[in-house]
Amino acid sequence: MSRSSKPKRPPKPLDPTRLRDLALHYVGKYATSRAKLATYLNRKIRERGWAEGHPPSDIAALVEDFSRLGYVDDAAFAASRARSLTQRGYGLRRVNEDLRAKGIEEPDAAPAREESEAAKWNSADRFARRKRIGPYAPDTAPPELRQKQLQAFLRAGHGFDLARAFVNAAPGEVVEPDA
Repeated sequence: MSRSSKPKRPPKPLDPTRLRDLALHYVGKYATSRAKLATYLNRKIRERGWAEGHPPSDIAALVEDFSRLGYVDDAAFAASRARSLTQRGYGLRRVNEDLRAKGIEEPDAAPAREESEAAKWNSADRFARRKRIGPYAPDTAPPELRQKQLQAFLRAGHGFDLARAFVNAAPGEVVEPDA
């Protein structure tokens, strides 16, 4: 009988110790937010079940404990995530949407948003360079292509005026940060 044909045993149901071990493994392996950790632990309980004879686990208390110990830091996670998105050329609106989707609350997200706002021109410049738009294009784009480029800028989370300044720039033209 080959190894792959053996029936797979179902994983053991969780108890408070196993749940804490799963949480430790998760935060040790992935940068995460409090909300993502809670979602992960709830999913594991749904998948594996809870061992009989053990009181139900308080996931919120476990997540709070991990936060207090510094294993999970939403402010640091938000700053890192915002910096990563900004460096890849995404704008403030896209950063805000991402942080909200990750479950980062306003007090923890505010410094990251301010940093993204301050870097909006550099972010737009990176996006234009990566997509070869405006000053980084080999040739002047026809109106239909400029419209698509403008839409791509807007989907990336940049403001309309900044996007228009890059899209309407001629190849090789310098776009000023105040544009």
